[in-house]
Amino acid sequence: MKYITRTVWILSIVSLLTDTASEMLYPIMPVYLRSIGFSILLIGILEGVAEATAGLSKGYFGKLSDSSGKRVPLVKIGYAFSAISKPMMAFFVYPLWIFFSRTIDRFGKGIRTGARDAILSDEATPQTKGKVFGFHRSMDTVGAVIGPSLALLYLYFHPKQYKTLFFIAFIPGLLAVWASFYLKDKRALKNSSQIKTQISFFSFLKYWKISPPVYRRVVTGLLIFTLFNSSDVFLLLKAKQGGFDDTSIIGVYIFYNLIYALFSFPIGILADKVGLKTIFISGLALFAVVYFGMSVNNNLYFFFGLFFLYGIYASATEGISKAWISNITNKKDTATAIGTFSGLQSICSMLASSLTGLVWFNFGASAAFIITGIATLFVIIYFLSITPAGEKSF
Repeated sequence: MKYITRTVWILSIVSLLTDTASEMLYPIMPVYLRSIGFSILLIGILEGVAEATAGLSKGYFGKLSDSSGKRVPLVKIGYAFSAISKPMMAFFVYPLWIFFSRTIDRFGKGIRTGARDAILSDEATPQTKGKVFGFHRSMDTVGAVIGPSLALLYLYFHPKQYKTLFFIAFIPGLLAVWASFYLKDKRALKNSSQIKTQISFFSFLKYWKISPPVYRRVVTGLLIFTLFNSSDVFLLLKAKQGGFDDTSIIGVYIFYNLIYALFSFPIGILADKVGLKTIFISGLALFAVVYFGMSVNNNLYFFFGLFFLYGIYASATEGISKAWISNITNKKDTATAIGTFSGLQSICSMLASSLTGLVWFNFGASAAFIITGIATLFVIIYFLSITPAGEKSF
């Protein structure tokens, strides 16, 4: 495993600790917000504002990282913001303070994403991108197993003591910040005139015009898919309708993340052998199977089978898509390319959840899942039909 360098290990551990903190709160966040007086509408607005902040800032800070030649400072600041946001939400219950705290968390994600993924790309070769991104994604997702498990265990002994969990979550968040200080920038600064160039908040969008044609074709397909890939909450809601109690819902969510964590690294290794594009399309096929299955299933055991396939789908697409993008763009633009994609992806994700919710409300859950499954089949056909120049080796 010589391709898993010291830097990759540190970034992976930092991500694991941060995800442990975040996912510890994910299952209880809606319940906590309702307990302090937030309506469903206000929760929706809160999450929308938070995700929009993360999405738009990913592009800007990705561009800033490439322009300045700095990666590590943005990574440290981003993880620090996410860490301090955890206890902030427990100090006061005023809506404006909650909005501020939640936005700080997502803003931190926006600051670090492009720079972090660029570091991972710099640590790999085109032949090891799948392994490196797969390993990082695997470690990151281990945190998504540990976090909810700790939350479930704590709430079993201390029911409804939600506030304390926010302070407990600060501990792994703080450890992540401490670990990030072992990272060192390897890239030399560019000339000072370029560093001093003013970068507007939306300047990253200009990259779309000057990016390689292969980048635009691949990202177009990824974004179309994202428009139909709604929040995992809808899958959990379907399981709830199928007869799962609250504990079982958290359990199946942990199970999904466990499969995701276990398969990410092996699938990354496989992707380097058979091609990133091939693995990604295979992941989309599994996604379609899961959504068609969800549209007709009400069997409790079958739900676990579908979430098993969903975990493998995530392993075959999340890290793989970023590895793919990093292989089809210029090395000096890696953070901008990934940041631009991640920013546009966040906006499409918001639209996807809104559209799915609208279809679910008017036509039922089955219609929502079937439409998503059909749309995914068209995206698969799109990717199969394009063979951009320079992509065949990836």
